[in-house]
Amino acid sequence: MRAILLFPLFAIGFALLAWALPAPFVALKPAIPWLLALVMFGMGMTLRAADFGQALARPGLIGLGLGLQFLVMPLAAWGIGEALGLPAALLTGLVLVGASPGGTASNVICYLARGDVALSITLTTFSTLLAVVATPLLTWLYVGQRIEVPAGAMLVSVAQIVLLPVALGVAANSLLGRRLAALQQAFPAISMAAIVLIIAIVVALNADRLPGLGALLLLAVILHNAMGLAAGYVAGRLFGFDRRIARTLAIEVGMQNSGLAVALATKYFAPAAALPGALFSVLHNLSGAALAAVWSRRGD
Repeated sequence: MRAILLFPLFAIGFALLAWALPAPFVALKPAIPWLLALVMFGMGMTLRAADFGQALARPGLIGLGLGLQFLVMPLAAWGIGEALGLPAALLTGLVLVGASPGGTASNVICYLARGDVALSITLTTFSTLLAVVATPLLTWLYVGQRIEVPAGAMLVSVAQIVLLPVALGVAANSLLGRRLAALQQAFPAISMAAIVLIIAIVVALNADRLPGLGALLLLAVILHNAMGLAAGYVAGRLFGFDRRIARTLAIEVGMQNSGLAVALATKYFAPAAALPGALFSVLHNLSGAALAAVWSRRGD
């Protein structure tokens, strides 16, 4: 948990280092998919086959969470990007963030916020599985008229980067169980280190572009994150769920797997398309940790 809370500081520090000394980080660009696959393998190691059965117990709630994830977030990304007049590359990157599944850090933030951790894990798992089809399709739907979106190739990449590592992690947990306990405890820190390195690589790749994009991009990402958090909480309350469930929905919808957005952006689009995902990685952990601190004190 401490790794999650310290993550924004490390991310900002390494981003500044990569901006000042980009060359070593630019050379690491081919490592981005492998770093994300490592994160997804770690997520898989926290899951058991029995976890997937939880969705059957409350399908309406799971459906609401997934609907918010894949309907509200990409639409919000597209709307914000168009309203602010973002260049095509940044708009694509923001939509990629919106079309990505729930972030792996959301489960820990949910625990700190006294939300429903079982629901959080279930939503993260199912949105990750759906992302194999949803992320490429939604990206094509929202920005395919402005730029070429290789949806078929993206689908294959998401399967390789997300689905396969998660499946291997689940298998490892099921077969080896307790023998992996030490590695499972270390993986949150390993995952955070991998995401920090991904952010640094993206900043290095865009070191010359950042001064002209900073304020507008920051505004877009803040609005996107805030709309996701608000939509999740408000929808939870409007549908009659208690505050604990509403908090969980807010965190799951507002915190995205922006590492996936970065990996797809660097492989298929202009380097600037990876910037929204890199910035979102920092901001959603800051906002998530802040909300967790507030909600944990209330205790209701």
